[in-house]
Amino acid sequence: MEVTFQPSHAVLCHRQSRFASTSSLLPPFTYKGLSIGCSPCRWPILPNLSKFACRSVLCIQRKHSGMSRCNIDAKEDFGRPNYDIRLHTQHRLSRYAVGRSGLTEAGSADADYPLPEVNTVSKFRGIGFYAITAFNAIYLFVLMLVAHPFVLLLDRYKRKAHMFIAKVWATVTVTPFVKIKFEGLENLPPPDAPAVYVSNHQSFLDIYVLLTIGRPFKFISKTSIFLYPIVGWAMFLMGVIPLKRMDSKSQLECLKRCIDLIKKGASVFFFPEGTRSKDGKLGSFKKGAFSIAAKTKVPVVPITLTGTGKIMPPGREAILNTGSVKVVIHKSIQGNDAEVLCSESRNIIADALNRQG
Repeated sequence: MEVTFQPSHAVLCHRQSRFASTSSLLPPFTYKGLSIGCSPCRWPILPNLSKFACRSVLCIQRKHSGMSRCNIDAKEDFGRPNYDIRLHTQHRLSRYAVGRSGLTEAGSADADYPLPEVNTVSKFRGIGFYAITAFNAIYLFVLMLVAHPFVLLLDRYKRKAHMFIAKVWATVTVTPFVKIKFEGLENLPPPDAPAVYVSNHQSFLDIYVLLTIGRPFKFISKTSIFLYPIVGWAMFLMGVIPLKRMDSKSQLECLKRCIDLIKKGASVFFFPEGTRSKDGKLGSFKKGAFSIAAKTKVPVVPITLTGTGKIMPPGREAILNTGSVKVVIHKSIQGNDAEVLCSESRNIIADALNRQG
């Protein structure tokens, strides 16, 4: 027999002593630590319950860790006008308490694994990480702002000077906390050669790590990020491409701008999964990046990132665990079929992730 307890719809049940009758109790049985039986509870529970919930609900006893089953007559009990169901103000709830699921402690219900415990060291490391980020961003942004007019005149599309400043910022921020190991740097195209870079996405830390590569590619970012002080403004100066995820018109404009940049010699960077992986597993790839590569006939450079998700887990951006990061740059692939490029790139990154364990 399978017993299901919905954590988001905890139900209160109050038993009146005058209804108690030991003869009406059925012998309870135990399933996975839960005692299931029949209770003589006949008090109303909550209004607007489903038909099934009104007839058969679960209760948690405060004195006992078991769970009892309550059978009520909705027509009889819900029709009584003198029942006050505002149970939070009553003092007679000595036997039953609100049922609460452990999922509220472990993370979201659809998470594949519980979120790890956060230790004090990781919190202090996170504070130090963002303190260094903010301090360096201020004076480097001023430097970027001063150089911007010259960049627009001499290097409007690639903006190498801005990317160099961004590399310095990311390197100075990450180096004190994270050791980065690079593999396959010889597979990078020449700095002046346009390309489409793609990578798996595990953490907010990915951006910092990728900036340390030092290639002048353009990221695609949510429009809301551009509103962040200093960092968002620096992204605007760097020529980062804005995107509204659920807006088809914005997506089309983003693709057009990417094609235009590539034709003028710049490179673009995509996370084909579209969002960060919650469990470290590689998600499905969207074909936008590969359609651009196929149409412009530029190479696709797959990159595999490992370790960033453990150091700064998704949803826990305020902490920074200890660990190292590995960046694997694979040999570029080229073709005129977006479907083939998408499949081949994903297979390359998936194989690398499997080898890393």
